[in-house]
Amino acid sequence: MTTTARQAAPIRVSPEWLRLREPADAAARASELVDQVRQRLCVNGRTVIHDLGCGSGSMGRWLAPQLTGAQHWVMHDRDAELLALAAAEPPGGAGVTVETRQRDIARLDSSDLTDASLITASALLDMLTTDDLDRFASACAKARCPILVTISVIGRVALMPADPLDEQIADAFNAHQRRTVSGGRLLGPDAVDAAADAFTRLGADVLVRPSPWQLAGAEAALASVWFTGWVGAACEQRPELTAPSASYTRRRLGEARAGRLGVTVHHTDLLAIPR
Repeated sequence: MTTTARQAAPIRVSPEWLRLREPADAAARASELVDQVRQRLCVNGRTVIHDLGCGSGSMGRWLAPQLTGAQHWVMHDRDAELLALAAAEPPGGAGVTVETRQRDIARLDSSDLTDASLITASALLDMLTTDDLDRFASACAKARCPILVTISVIGRVALMPADPLDEQIADAFNAHQRRTVSGGRLLGPDAVDAAADAFTRLGADVLVRPSPWQLAGAEAALASVWFTGWVGAACEQRPELTAPSASYTRRRLGEARAGRLGVTVHHTDLLAIPR
């Protein structure tokens, strides 16, 4: 029996999870899009970067060293604990300053972004509803600057060696990503296509590039935590998977600990450039 739409509390991301995934995010992001960003920033003036849903600040730590000149990072997040972490470990480099703003990104207004030279976000789009995304895209587009959104899930996962239960868990997880929360139905793996359409309608040129996690033996800890959450979400969505997934989970986690589990989690990076 398939679980239908349900209400849920606002999604909170733990600092521990963000810390664990930061190196994988950094390795996966499409550096080609950074080249495009640099071409559109003023090399002599100060660059003001608004990082939306900044979490603990990993985007700034990854991107700031790749940009030149003075930078002012404005970190937006609704979670005060994560903002404190972002402020405690800011992007490095001379001429880089940081401020934090506690904001619900889904309720962002264009007036919050009037001074932006660049807008960034990471691992955010799948947690938005259609209405959230429309507000997000509209507020960003009015800033008339590049918008770089990285590490958005697209619903494809590959595990090696393969197992017959992989596809069922993946389908249930994707359904969980599209579940209904208090604000509406989440976009989940449909978010990148929806964002590309929204920014195109608002008069931007949109570039998309793959940014997959490639997790092997060296990333066993991340692979194990990711896998546990992946299966847990699938079973929450479709409880009939709980019993058959028990031995599957033990086997897969054993493979991860032994460095024998290869995981590819497909993501897409998106850059919207105003015309």
